Amino acid sequence: MSSQLGYLNKETKQRNENLVRRLLEEGFNKGNFSIVDELVAIDQKEHQRDHRDGREGVKEVIQSLKEAFPDFAFTIEELIGVEDKVWVRLTARGTNLGSFMGRPPTGRKISVDAIDIIRFKDGMMTEHWGVPDELGVAIQLGFLKPE
Repeated sequence: MSSQLGYLNKETKQRNENLVRRLLEEGFNKGNFSIVDELVAIDQKEHQRDHRDGREGVKEVIQSLKEAFPDFAFTIEELIGVEDKVWVRLTARGTNLGSFMGRPPTGRKISVDAIDIIRFKDGMMTEHWGVPDELGVAIQLGFLKPE
């Protein structure tokens, strides 16, 4: 397909997919903030509710997850690059040992699904859309009771 039609070459698609893997593994799973400086644009636009734009916003998310769930980790279930975006289906797991959603720790384990879309330009994450199963988190932590 022609790059004149807006399609990226195979190498760029693979690079973007690998960048997402690195951000998830090194940033979110290991808590390495330096990877955020390397891979996230300063003016990155965040579309997930209650999250701030930019590198500092991404670092805040990682920090808050690691404080609430010290063993927090994503597992990539599916990942595909399409044009300048990477779509990823994830499972997030962790044990709630810190305050979360304004509530004290429960000691409970969670396993929840999330879908993320990340846009790249010149090897940098420029936009993010995230849809985690927040209802599932609330139920698993005992904040809500299913009827």
